Amino acid sequence: MTLTIHDRPGVSAVSDHLWMHFTRLASKDASDTAVIVRGEGPYVFDVTGRRYLDGLSGLFVVQVGHGRPELAEAAARQASELAYFPLWSYAHTPAIELATRLASMAPGDLNRVFFTTGGSEAVETAWKLARAYYRRTGRPQKYKALSRYDSYHGATMGALSITGLPDARIDFEPLVPAVVRVPNTNYYRRADRSLDPVGFGLWAADSIAEAIEQEGPETVAAVFIEPVQNSGGCIPPPPGYLQRVREICDHYDVLLVSDEVICGFGRLGADFGALRYDFRPDIITCAKGLTSGYAQLGAMIAHERLAEPFSTGDDLFAHGLTFGGHPVAAAVALANLDIIEKEQLNSHVEANSSVFRSYLDRLGDLPLVGDIRGDGYFFGIELVKDKKSRETFSTEEKERVLRGYVSKALFDGGLYCRADDRSDPIIQLAPPLICDENHFAEMEEILRAVLSEAANLL
Repeated sequence: MTLTIHDRPGVSAVSDHLWMHFTRLASKDASDTAVIVRGEGPYVFDVTGRRYLDGLSGLFVVQVGHGRPELAEAAARQASELAYFPLWSYAHTPAIELATRLASMAPGDLNRVFFTTGGSEAVETAWKLARAYYRRTGRPQKYKALSRYDSYHGATMGALSITGLPDARIDFEPLVPAVVRVPNTNYYRRADRSLDPVGFGLWAADSIAEAIEQEGPETVAAVFIEPVQNSGGCIPPPPGYLQRVREICDHYDVLLVSDEVICGFGRLGADFGALRYDFRPDIITCAKGLTSGYAQLGAMIAHERLAEPFSTGDDLFAHGLTFGGHPVAAAVALANLDIIEKEQLNSHVEANSSVFRSYLDRLGDLPLVGDIRGDGYFFGIELVKDKKSRETFSTEEKERVLRGYVSKALFDGGLYCRADDRSDPIIQLAPPLICDENHFAEMEEILRAVLSEAANLL
């Protein structure tokens, strides 16, 4: 007889059959694996009924919180009317309405929307469009991409090639060639301590120009940048950095791709990070918060001129995805954007980001807390062995302290967030946009208890 999860709360089926993502198969006994069965507002509940504050919005996704009946009802209505039809030579109403809405939200002339099912595919689509665009305009040699050290842009082979995390790439090499790394904007880890934020930002941006010159401007198609870089720990742009990158891309005729898979739809207190920081990309890639996770959907939003070479004759952009722009997902996205607008969540985040930051800043008195950085509802806490020297953890210490204690202790304390050791050890926090000061205080209390104890493990 096959037992269900509800028959046995220990859930050995987790280890028997479910292959979890980015999870060590040997790292968890079945009895240690939390099984989440319900969500309500900013909280989720496991199979035993225990409540956890969702300090990561699932995975930077659930902007409007869990358990919103409006979104479930939008999905049900659409599924009962038209559950599926492709966008291959045909269209359907939800995709048309959502594309129109996204074009109205995006900055400038970014008004061509290509739907995917997630962020990796959106990044993949952007690189393919950049290559195809330059090929169509007589410059087939422009195919290379630039991305920043420690950046993460997705798990598919093209997006993983753009990703700047060596450990994420090594098992799958050789990857797609022709990606060049440039410095990120981690001011805390800058090599030249004499630089102020503006000077550091200009240095980091000019490093992109140097890389383009070294590769040959005639070979570079696109620069991929997150407004606030996720991996490496919620790294914000220094003042003037993104504007300078725009100038460099214009000078060398290189496309600027703003990867907003995390940063879009209110995470930074604006519809897009490009609007938050007042710069003009050629392409935006987005997903996650577009539907608040109630369905799977991503998109590439491109400047009108990038569509022009495909707009005449019998030419086409030879790319497509079976479930891209799924009608149910598009209907959910429209309902989700309605909630964000109706409840003024962008303004809510903008007004409360400094309050969120103030609670995290209180943790600065702890011996392991080196830097607190981020923007909107998207912050990282970098942990260090020594605050004065900024010495980071060894591989063994990250394993023992971050993986072995901090991650589990935070969850056991009632806070779901992310302890990330892919570069320097980071705790990432990105709660649903509906959160307020009470939730920030709850996070600070749990973090203080766990990080205070973690210091003793060193």
